[in-house]
Amino acid sequence: MAESPWDPAQYARFAEERRRPFLDLLALVRPRPGMRVVDLGCGPGDLTRTLHEQLGARATLGIDSSPAMLAKTVASPGLRFEQGDIEHFTAERAYDLVFSNSALHWVPDHPALLARLTAALADGGQLAVQVPANFDHPSHTTAFAVAREEPFRTALGGVHHTAGVLAPEEYAAVLARVGFREQHVRLQVYDHWLPAREDVVEWTKGTLLTDYKRRLAPELYERFVARYRARLLPELEDTRPYFFAFKRILFWAQR
Repeated sequence: MAESPWDPAQYARFAEERRRPFLDLLALVRPRPGMRVVDLGCGPGDLTRTLHEQLGARATLGIDSSPAMLAKTVASPGLRFEQGDIEHFTAERAYDLVFSNSALHWVPDHPALLARLTAALADGGQLAVQVPANFDHPSHTTAFAVAREEPFRTALGGVHHTAGVLAPEEYAAVLARVGFREQHVRLQVYDHWLPAREDVVEWTKGTLLTDYKRRLAPELYERFVARYRARLLPELEDTRPYFFAFKRILFWAQR
């Protein structure tokens, strides 16, 4: 197995900023006694533990594909973790809540994905998902532009990160189509104050750029990051602190 590109320490540099949308998503969930919960893309597991404890769940399973992330998790009574590819997650009426915070944008074909997640819910089950929607920000468009330059274009063989994410109204339509009668869908802009514009590079190194790190040889990845930084910084206002507006889609639905 190839070494995971996910670096828990890099990801955790902005832990408080990443925690905010998780808490907003959790606030949409309606707790019930004895819930069976699955968290898709659980990362290092700290937020999964919060999910488990705040819901008072009977059983919570966190699933992630990264061994490095899973190495940071700590199981406890009723809370466990396992390695798995969330793209191929399936279950049959097994959970009262399918939860995923900032992970499903890596998975293509969201209409088909939501149909599979719906099948995993018991009667009255809930679905709660948050995905980033900032693909039109320079932090992302610059990476896409650099990926089209040589020698990166040939080495990458084509990378496109936006295909999986739908517009908010499209999620609402898909949720209705797969059988949810009650739903809440919203686009939310998060205000993040970073020390300087250079920290946007550190932010994306913990998320977006991990896929380029996975696909490129180490030396070529370092060249990619250097080129990305050189193209990105002139696109960002040079202020201290730097205001980083980040759009996310949050949706909740109940069967």
